[in-house]
Amino acid sequence: MGEPATQFNIHEAKTQLSRIIDRVEHGETVIISRAGHPVAQVVPLPRVHRRSGRGSLAGRMPRSADWDSPETNDEIADDFGMLS
Repeated sequence: MGEPATQFNIHEAKTQLSRIIDRVEHGETVIISRAGHPVAQVVPLPRVHRRSGRGSLAGRMPRSADWDSPETNDEIADDFGMLS
């Protein structure tokens, strides 16, 4: 089981915000309290994977030769109930 979250009172949190953010960026969870009672929890956000733009996966995903054939498109349309 992990260690308990670090706790700061509101005044400490105001004066040490940069340090708190640094700790959270490194995976820690921080609790902010008022008069000894926890009122807020600061947690790290999940990492966002940035793509380099359109086509960033070009050449990395195999596909069959008939991936865009009329027959394949008709099968997909039929799966979605789009063919009469």
